[in-house]
Amino acid sequence: MALLPPRWSYSVLKAVAEVLADTSDGLTGREISDLLLRLRMEDPAPNATKRERLTEAFVARQNKDLSSKRIITFIVTAMEPVRYRRQPELFTLRQDRLNEHLVFVGMRVNDEGKVAKGPIAQTLDEASRIASSIRDELHRRKCHSEVLRYCSLEVLKKSHFHACFEATKSIFDRIRGLSGASGDGAALVDAALALGQSGVPLLAINLLQTQTDKDEQTGFANLVKGLNGLYRNPMAHDPRINRRITDDELLEVLTMVSMVHRRLDGVSKTSGGSS
Repeated sequence: MALLPPRWSYSVLKAVAEVLADTSDGLTGREISDLLLRLRMEDPAPNATKRERLTEAFVARQNKDLSSKRIITFIVTAMEPVRYRRQPELFTLRQDRLNEHLVFVGMRVNDEGKVAKGPIAQTLDEASRIASSIRDELHRRKCHSEVLRYCSLEVLKKSHFHACFEATKSIFDRIRGLSGASGDGAALVDAALALGQSGVPLLAINLLQTQTDKDEQTGFANLVKGLNGLYRNPMAHDPRINRRITDDELLEVLTMVSMVHRRLDGVSKTSGGSS
């Protein structure tokens, strides 16, 4: 006879309930009612807030079973992928948030929505390292808000190809906004960032007083062109199935795009421009 999964602490039960009953991204009150009824779980606090209600339901059931088995069943039922066919990003969001807490009991929600065994964390540092998702890692790296604004949905959908594409497009959209120049790609970079014959670009990332300053400006322009040539242009023409982006590459690309946006934060607009 298989051993029943052990009981979880009140803190873990409460944390899981808070994710699933989150005010903004959690289950609705009706969905909670339907799931409790379907799984034949007592609803001891039907008039409480969603979070308190689900917490009390978890506690009551675990006390009855002396096991977390029915709470695991609730999670699996709530995370059935078919529920998220129109909102795959919501699945990933809940999955990531659940895993931040389940790591303390050596479990995780996998991509099939099942609760599986995983490494167990004893400390907050261990939990952060084990449960960290791409979204969490980007926040840990303090990724620029412009990057997240343009591609957070693609990151949550785990669409790495489109996340890289949208992130690199954000650079050129921002350059147009800061400089007032039109165009796109390398031509836009030349118009807004290149020294040109006048030696004064529309957007200067430094004082341009020394040769080092000018070299840095040119290097920055070339870096933006490089990102355009390496990611944006190919992705605009190649089918997604022909271009696989790994988790590590996605983080590296978004970190680089974040760095570009931070340099753009400090640009000054001049009266010059390439000629």
